[in-house]
Parts: sequence; C-alpha cells; structure tokens
Amino acid sequence: MADIQPETKLSTFKKVLRLLKWAILIFVASSILITLIFRFINPPITPLMMIRVVEQIADGEKPTLKKDWVSIDEISTNMKLAVIASEDNNFESHFGVDFKAIQKANKLNQKGKKIRGASTITQQTAKNIFLWPARTWVRKGLELYFTGLVEVFWGKKRIMEVYLNMIEMGDGIYGVEAASQEYFHKSASKLSRSEAAAIAAVLPNPRRWRPDRPTPYIQKKKGWIQWNMNNVVKPEW
Repeated sequence: MADIQPETKLSTFKKVLRLLKWAILIFVASSILITLIFRFINPPITPLMMIRVVEQIADGEKPTLKKDWVSIDEISTNMKLAVIASEDNNFESHFGVDFKAIQKANKLNQKGKKIRGASTITQQTAKNIFLWPARTWVRKGLELYFTGLVEVFWGKKRIMEVYLNMIEMGDGIYGVEAASQEYFHKSASKLSRSEAAAIAAVLPNPRRWRPDRPTPYIQKKKGWIQWNMNNVVKPEW
C-alpha cells in the first residue's frame, strides 16, 4: 500500500482548517444574530425548561411549565434589589464578570470556607438562555462568550428583565410573575421587601425550598438579603 504523499496530507490539513474557519464564522454570526433577536423578542423557552419537562415525563409525571412574562417596569423594585443583593452586589458596575467577587471567593475557598460561586446575574442569564446546565470548561467558556454578547447588545435593564422572567423559581415555575402568583397570590409588581427577599433567598435551589414556607436557614438568609438591599446600588430603571 502506497504511503500518503506530503502534498495530500497538506491538502487535507488545509481543508480541515477551512472547514473549521467556516464553522467558527457561522457560530459567531448565528450567536450574534440570536442575541440581537432576543434583545427585542422574548425568549420562548430555555434548555433547562426542556430538560425539566423531559425529566417529568420520564418520572411519569404530567409536564408542568408555569411562566408569565411581564415587563421589567411591571416588576417590583424590591425584587430587582433583592436579587442584586443576593446574587450580584456589583451588577450595575461590572461588565458581565465580577473580578472582585471572584478574588474574594478564591480567598475564602483557600481558607476552607464553603461559599457560593461568584457567578453574576449576567452570567446566569447567559447560561440560562443559551446553554445547558453542566460543569465543564467548554460550557464555562461559552458562558463567558455569551456573557459578553448580552452585556454589549442587551444592557443591564434587558438582562435583568430576561433574568427575572426566565429563571427557575420552583418545580415547574419560571419567572418572578409565576412565582409571585404561586407563593404570594399577587402580581410581581406588588411584592414587598420581605416577599422579594424570600424569593431571592431560595434561588440556589428553588425546587428544594419555598419562599412562602422558609426554613430557619432561608429565614436567616432572607433577613441578610433585606439588610443588604440597603447597601447595593438601586437601578435607575
């Protein structure tokens, strides 16, 4: 059997590079396009929502997906402040990634203290809308890429609007309006400081905890969030 000639190897390598180049260009162009579309059109569903529905069907349950999109202007300022105080103190000042929070988290981790990650609201929104829930370097890299895109093309107000409307807030419950109706029987525009802090307090694991039935741990965290709401920058929008 004849050996493959160097010219043939070089030709194959060039074809692979050409295909890779086009694949990257198509990915970048399509990702920018979908990000621009979601700047003006509300995302209909997220990968996590689809995963949860499949899990429900696999468990023999009736699929449940409660969500009701509302404008950012129809969401209580208390709710916006609560998630900033709980999830992302520097939301108004960073560009998607909070390096100060990352440094603080690393220092505390080195001391052996268990804390939550330093993922910002922008990062969580990018992951929720465009990606799948997984802890891999590939997904993390894509998360940073989409984080940059939404910061550039959406801005803080739109990021908060999408975040509060699409985040998981209970078993089959997505978005603050559905959560507000489910737990407190009122619209999101009417949420008090206490109720908003309670919803924010359960976000690390909203299928384990309920804001209307807080455990001692959630009650304590809720109190801290209410205190911290006085310290974060209030959004001008």
